[in-house]
Amino acid sequence: MKRVIVVFADGFEEVEAITPVDVLRRAGCEVQMVSVTGKKEVTSTRGVRIIADALWEEISPEEADMLVLPGGQPGAGNLDRHEGLKGVLRRFAEESRWIAAICAAPLVPGHLGLLKGKKVTCFPGTEKELEGAVCTGNPVESDGFVLTGKGAGVALQFSLLLVEKLLGKEKAEEIKHRMMA
Repeated sequence: MKRVIVVFADGFEEVEAITPVDVLRRAGCEVQMVSVTGKKEVTSTRGVRIIADALWEEISPEEADMLVLPGGQPGAGNLDRHEGLKGVLRRFAEESRWIAAICAAPLVPGHLGLLKGKKVTCFPGTEKELEGAVCTGNPVESDGFVLTGKGAGVALQFSLLLVEKLLGKEKAEEIKHRMMA
């Protein structure tokens, strides 16, 4: 079973965080919602409170097949300040393991130089944070083991891309059909 960690920080964008959790679980992945705040209750940009499955300190992120970073502000900035997450992102990049980020969240791997030469997309205005990246403006992008989405409006398309990369195109199409997308 594929293991995925969706990383939550205060100020996350609701649709960008919950849609991947939902779609990946429908596809049969083991998905953990993990808080980097030091507490399990995490608050979104619009005051929606989510109870994470675990705290960053309680998990072994290196056991995951994919890390998913939801956007939103100040959520993406809060993720960017978490040294443990940044260390794991570096290891995932070195080991060619899946890193997925949507909206403003590509700034986290971008600040680490992990997007250099990669075709990516992000929320307009975030491009300047993505050191050396080739920003396309497309709804979603896949380049090597980096998957990116433009924003909340493409959260379902982004999530289906994650399923496709982990479990294959056929599984992504099955989930898409079952969800009437």
